[in-house]
Parts: sequence; C-alpha cells; structure tokens
Amino acid sequence: MAIKKKKSSKPSSNGNRPRNGSRPGHARVGTGAPARPVEQSSTGSPGHHIRTYSIPDMRQEHPNLSIRQHTEKDGHVRYEVEGDLNAPVPPIRDSKYLSKQQAIAIYRFMLLNRKMEVALENLYKQGKVVGGVYFGLGQEACSCASSYALEKDDWFAPMIRNQGALLVRGFAARDTMMQYMAKADSPTKGRDGTSHFGDIEKRNMVSPISMLGDLIPVLSGVALGARLQGRNVAVMTYIGDGGQSTGVTYEGINFAAVQNLGLVLFVESNEWAYSTPSEMQYRCKDLAERAIGYGIPGVIIDGTDACQVYDAAREAVERAHRGEGPTLIEAKMMRMKGHAIHDSATYVPKEMFDFWKKRDPIARFENYLVKEKKWLTQKENEKLIAEVERVIEAEREIAVNSPMPTPESAEGGVYCEDGCHTIKPKYGMPKVKKGTSGYKETEAAVHLK
Repeated sequence: MAIKKKKSSKPSSNGNRPRNGSRPGHARVGTGAPARPVEQSSTGSPGHHIRTYSIPDMRQEHPNLSIRQHTEKDGHVRYEVEGDLNAPVPPIRDSKYLSKQQAIAIYRFMLLNRKMEVALENLYKQGKVVGGVYFGLGQEACSCASSYALEKDDWFAPMIRNQGALLVRGFAARDTMMQYMAKADSPTKGRDGTSHFGDIEKRNMVSPISMLGDLIPVLSGVALGARLQGRNVAVMTYIGDGGQSTGVTYEGINFAAVQNLGLVLFVESNEWAYSTPSEMQYRCKDLAERAIGYGIPGVIIDGTDACQVYDAAREAVERAHRGEGPTLIEAKMMRMKGHAIHDSATYVPKEMFDFWKKRDPIARFENYLVKEKKWLTQKENEKLIAEVERVIEAEREIAVNSPMPTPESAEGGVYCEDGCHTIKPKYGMPKVKKGTSGYKETEAAVHLK
C-alpha cells in the first residue's frame, strides 16, 4: 500500500484509478496525534471520492536508518547500517494522563525489570539456570508502561521479552528467577525452565505460547468469553515484527475485528526478527498500516518513551471498555541483545546498537523525571535505585535457596486430575433468552450468528 500525502479529493478527469491501486476499506482512529494520510483508490467511477486514512504517529523522531546486506567472496553475509546515526535523542513526550506518582511507579517497575534481568544473566553464567534466558533489554518502557494501563479485570498475555509486565501485575522477581532455574517453588513447580506460566485466577494472566502469534486468537477468545458474561474487558498481548508475519496473527486480529473484541495488540517492532532485519521480512514501511486492512485503528509510538506507551495503551484499553473493538499499536525500538542469551548478535552492526543505546528507555525516563519534570531529586532517585537493588538481591537469595523439585513430584500435576480445579465463568453465567424456534439460546449463539 503506497503512503503519500493526499493532493486532491477529486478524481482525475479521465476517471483512471490512482496509481496505488489499493482497495476501499474502513479504519477508525480516536486520537489527535500527528498522522500520515494513506491514500486509497476509488472504483474509477466519475465522482467517486478517494478515501484517506490516518495512521497517528506519536513519535518525536523518525530515525532514517536502513540496512544493507553484503555477501563476501567466501559466502559470509554481513549487514551495514546507513542513515543519520548522529541524530540527537528526542525529548520524552509529556503524558496526557500520568500523574507524578504514576510516572515514578512505572520508572520503578522499569528499574526492577532491568535489574532482574541482569541478575538472571549472572545466574546463567553461574550455571544455575536450566536452559536459555530471553531478555527485553531496551524494551522495558513498552512492557511496564503498557501493562500499567490495564485495570484489575483486564487480561494480559506476555511474550518472552515482557517480563516487566509480570512485575506490574503482581508477580515477584523471584517467580521469574525460580522459573528459569526450574526450582520447586517456581510457578510451575520446576516443570518448565522458561516463561511458560500464568495465573488465570488472581492476575488474569494467560501463559506465553512459544508458537508465535497463537496468543492473539487465545486473547480474543478471552475477550469474547467475558463479553458473553456481560463484561467488556481489555485483553493485551504482544508480538514481534517477525512473529507478526505468521498466519495465526492475521486470523486472530481479523476475528477480534469482526467480533469487535477488546484486543490491545502491541507490535514490538524491534528491528530484528532473530537475525533477519525488518526490511527483509516485510515490504510496508510501518506495520501499523496493516490495521487498515482489518478495519481497526492503528497507531505508531516510540517504544522507548514510557509516556507514549502508556498513553497509547490507556486509550486502547478505554476503547475496549466502551466495546469499540481492537487496537493495533506499533512500538518502534531496538532489541538490544541477541534473540536469547546464547545469541551474541554479531550480525547486528555495532553502529546500530550505539544509536539505540543513546535512546535507552530507563536513562531517558530518569532524565525526564529528574531534570525535566523535577519530580525526583537526584538524592531521591539514588535512594530509589538503591531500594530496587536491595529488593532484587533479596529476591535472588530466595530464588537461589529454593530447593530443586523431588524426582517423585514429576508424576503429579501433568494432567488435570480429580478435584484439581473447577472451571467456571469468571464474571457470571451468559444470559439466556428464548429464540425464534422456541428453544432457549445463550448469548453466545446470538453473538456469533
């Protein structure tokens, strides 16, 4: 789909279609942020209007970087980055909603997120971790500020880099540490060595799914289930720019759009799908443009700006609560480590890491709170950082001292056994009414017709 400024709403004199050749559609956008118009063709009939859609872009900068692939004589492939690598770091955009206390709370969660992952890396190097570790370095603002916008009854499903969202929703750092170490006191009692755990009873968290994209239809189903019980809830999940290309992603978003479900989807556009640069896995300039094809709002934000992340998430959550359907939020940022701890990311040009390191979300937010807003003094900030470090050290000690599970415990908790738990509606039974055939129909049957 071509992206260009609308020149005229009148058709050409010869009635020809505009060059972009795209189809008419529908998209609603409920924000006053700067937008890039997307010109869409008419049918070619005289007098038929060209439709223009807006993709709000809340960023304070638009990095002009591109990746070039070079193949050496020996067949080795390397990448080079081109563009303005010395562009100044933009300021944080003031939030329309965050209070001083809320902004400081998000900052604290971001610090917890970062320092927890540093502790995990050290545990891995000490041989205490079972399997690999996946980091969200550089993505703390996206994970923490987005989940902070959710209300108690809302649901979320994090991906492997959204460990900060777990902290916001009430999990302790030791839960994640023990999970990676497969300890007996971990959420899965030592039965999983990565992030596959959830809490559907207290924290409304759906466990991560390794097959990328599968969480999207699952969360859409959660939103549908809640609606059939008389509740419009927001359901938030995440997908990377690589995972966004999977078929189940399209199916899940389309189902949420057609059923008008409260899906809040963060596309973490972090420059690399494992070792493939974004420019070599999709053609459109911005993944938020794909929202137009679903007929839902799409918005672009700076994923390293906690204020932008929170505002976009909050507006999407409020839309979901009003029953206005899904929102696609593309958060632009950089994955600052390899795919997992075993991946040194040597395929990434060093200059690209250097560019995004200057845009560290925690350093930017710290500067914003201490120097710009003056909501924290230097001394208060140092005290907060020290308090977070004490918490992480205490959590690490608890995790390290947790025992390994006993061998005989492996046979339990694999299948749902008698008396394991009862699955029942969370918000109430679906309403029942008499159908035209004389039989009783549940709201589920009515809604899905």
